[in-house]
Amino acid sequence: MLAVHLISFFFSKLQEDPTKKVDRFLHAMRLHDDQLIDISARFQAEMKKGLSAESSAAAAVKMLPTHVRSTPDGSEKGQFLALDLGGSKFKVLQVKVREGMGVRKGGVEMEEKIYPMSKELLNGRAPELFDHVSESLKDFLHVKNISLDKKHPLAFTFSFPCEQTRLDKGLLLSWSKNCRARGLQGKDVVQALREAIDRTGGMDIEVLAMVNDTVATMMTCGFDDQYCDVGLIIGTGTNACYMEELRHVDLVEGDEGRMCVNTEWGGFGDDGALNDYITEFDQDVDATSINPGKQIFEKMVSGMYLGELVRLVVLKMAKLGQLFDGLVPDALRTKGKITTAHVAAMEEYKNGLKNTRDILVELGLNPSQDDCIAVQHVSTIVSFRSSNLVAAGLAAILTRIKQNRHLRALRITVGVDGTVYKTHPQYAKRLHKVVRRLLPECQVRFVLSDSGSSKGAALVTAVAQRLASRKRQVDETLAPFKLSQEQLQLVKATMRAGLEAGLKNKGPSAVKMLPSYVYHTPDGTERGKYLALDLGGTNFRAMLVKFKKGLQNNTRLYHKIYTVPLEIMQGTGEELFDHLAQYVSDFLDYMGMKKAHLPAGFTFSFPCEQTAIDTGILVSWTKGFKATDCEGHDVVNLLREAIKRRNEYDLDIVAVVNDTVGTMMSCAYEDPQCEVGLIAGTGSNACYMEELKNIEKIRQKKQKTEGDEETPEMCINTEWGGLGDDGSLDDIITPFDAEVDHNSVNPGKQRFEKLTSGMYLGEIVREVLLDLTRGGLLFRGRVTETLKTPGIFQTKYLSQIESDRLALLQVRSILQHLGLDSTCDDSIIVKEVCGAVSRRAAELCGAGMAAVVDKIRENRGLDHLNITVGVDGALYKLHPHFSGVLQETTRVLAPQCNVTFLPSEEGSGKGAALITAVARQKRDR
Repeated sequence: MLAVHLISFFFSKLQEDPTKKVDRFLHAMRLHDDQLIDISARFQAEMKKGLSAESSAAAAVKMLPTHVRSTPDGSEKGQFLALDLGGSKFKVLQVKVREGMGVRKGGVEMEEKIYPMSKELLNGRAPELFDHVSESLKDFLHVKNISLDKKHPLAFTFSFPCEQTRLDKGLLLSWSKNCRARGLQGKDVVQALREAIDRTGGMDIEVLAMVNDTVATMMTCGFDDQYCDVGLIIGTGTNACYMEELRHVDLVEGDEGRMCVNTEWGGFGDDGALNDYITEFDQDVDATSINPGKQIFEKMVSGMYLGELVRLVVLKMAKLGQLFDGLVPDALRTKGKITTAHVAAMEEYKNGLKNTRDILVELGLNPSQDDCIAVQHVSTIVSFRSSNLVAAGLAAILTRIKQNRHLRALRITVGVDGTVYKTHPQYAKRLHKVVRRLLPECQVRFVLSDSGSSKGAALVTAVAQRLASRKRQVDETLAPFKLSQEQLQLVKATMRAGLEAGLKNKGPSAVKMLPSYVYHTPDGTERGKYLALDLGGTNFRAMLVKFKKGLQNNTRLYHKIYTVPLEIMQGTGEELFDHLAQYVSDFLDYMGMKKAHLPAGFTFSFPCEQTAIDTGILVSWTKGFKATDCEGHDVVNLLREAIKRRNEYDLDIVAVVNDTVGTMMSCAYEDPQCEVGLIAGTGSNACYMEELKNIEKIRQKKQKTEGDEETPEMCINTEWGGLGDDGSLDDIITPFDAEVDHNSVNPGKQRFEKLTSGMYLGEIVREVLLDLTRGGLLFRGRVTETLKTPGIFQTKYLSQIESDRLALLQVRSILQHLGLDSTCDDSIIVKEVCGAVSRRAAELCGAGMAAVVDKIRENRGLDHLNITVGVDGALYKLHPHFSGVLQETTRVLAPQCNVTFLPSEEGSGKGAALITAVARQKRDR
């Protein structure tokens, strides 16, 4: 019996617990983690809608581009005026930004004055509101003794939703926070301010930037913390912004870099996305607001509405007899009688209950202890729901940033401002805890903004000035790489003159125009087994090629690649060719053909003077080779002697071939119209079929004995890399090109190749980056040992960095791999430098090719020429834009030629085998 009484007593006490009663009454406001994750996912979906051009107009979360493209890096400086209009308070400030130097951090000094803003102004005509703003600005200049004659840059913090098309232009979408000045909605706010300043007169003001208070908060915190990429306001209103990848912001042109997006998340739920989380109290608050159906999320979380939500809950509980014995005084029925400041006071750690009692007594109530506990708990649930909802929204933003950056974990700082966050005793702690619980893999730091919106607006302006100045200086540095059509036409004419001069037998020529003694392209009847040996750079390749009888395009290839060490490339000639003979021996062992006496073609991709198909006198080394006792000698004979010294195998070296000629022959096997070869790789070169009558350096008797009367042509290896060795390209050579040439193994030689080939483009980029860094425009002005190291920036990095599929974060990863610690802005500049250098290279190759195909057309007396160019080389094949720019330049500069570019497969090696087959067929006839 006693047990029954005890249980009954326990349940009676439980029922009397006022917090349990409130929990049951407000169960819909008590959100658990699964619900918060659901809300966060919904907000992510709304963000995507707002960013998309197709759905942004109807999106509830507007995701407004701010045209703020960078957070501070500490190098900002200058003096600015700032206006801060965000509600009932209006401030004018003078902000001095001091640049960080060495170990000294940059700093900000501010002087401000607050001016009153009456309800009549906030709800009157917009011109009168802005006249008051302008007159207050003039008064501030007078009070602070700031010159009225000097021009002053001004930043404007305007804390209402605007659609910005530029940093200094923004159309007001709608008023909020009880402000409804007439005649401004849909119009440019900055222009309204400028007109007001003109009306006031007596000031020289340049309005440079308009900023939302949320963005300004992020910028303020970003000045002290480089990880700050998110801004959050929880005050009278609520909002968030963050740095989004520009490629995802459809409403802004371009896809390079980042841009701060003002989410305007207060509108979340305006389209019904939160209907199942909205309570009857939220509906009542919305119904009696100045903008029913709008800013639903803001009405659930912001300081303007929290007090009213508490009042409505307490009112209903009183009406139901659950509070104050059913007593409902008029004050409790009156809108606005419980404020957010009251809510904060009720939740104070020690004095909360006393404050709750005092507030209720002021409302004409005589509350019991349980009433006070219950009302305090109502405040806790309402404010806790607010922080939970903000945490869910913030979790969505941080998740998006993490996904954008392809990170498993994220380190980030959130800059925060607003009276609710600052003054509510428990709000910040709850928010931090829930965010970290929802995103355990993220390291999130919250930083309270100091004079956020005003200081931040000045910093936005300072950053904009810094970026504009930097862009101007980068553009000036890269300007010499951007060739005009007139310059490209001149390069074409210079190349044409070089081709003509090289064909004559009168003295030396920069463009060598070396006869190859290849008179025919393949006809498809080639058959048999051939060995192809290919030395074109740091790799040596041995290849066995089998052409099947009577079957054109039916070829089998076997090959092995060997790396030539630098000490061999730059040692003695005997050591180099002994190494090549050893590689051939290894390959024949590998194929089990040591005893076979195979015909061989030797692809030797260096300038050679040929007097026969199997004789090649090395004119000069290129591509980093400088082995001694080779120049002026027959390379076929050097290889034969090395093979003889080994005394292991025997080869019949039928032909020595340039890789460019080999590429043309390989592609001609696929396409009979292929009569031009192009290499765009480690080196740069072209060859083409020239009429024998134009090759004056070959004696007439040679033409009669070796030329084919039906097709009196010979392939000419232009060796166009030497163009400019006579100074003919000096007008387009930059100081960076001159430095690369000076540090090369052959200064003053192969000037065109050093502008266009893969061996040098990375080094040109490194020289430009070094110059920009020394000028303080890159990598925070820190010149690292890595950046000073020649050859560190390989041309393959240009191809990777310029890839359209590569996000800037991956560009940063490449730079970090090279020991270059870069920001997002640095990555943009590096990509721009790579683009300028590679584009110029492609345009110069296109100008050279235009000269070649136009010469062929004129040789044949044609109005229009259809021709195919066989192409090989990593630069052409792997760089994302090189081939397109080259083709377009050729088309523009040679409009009477229809040029098809055919990439070669196994080009120079297969081509050498084909030349060997063609020559052997001719020899065996």
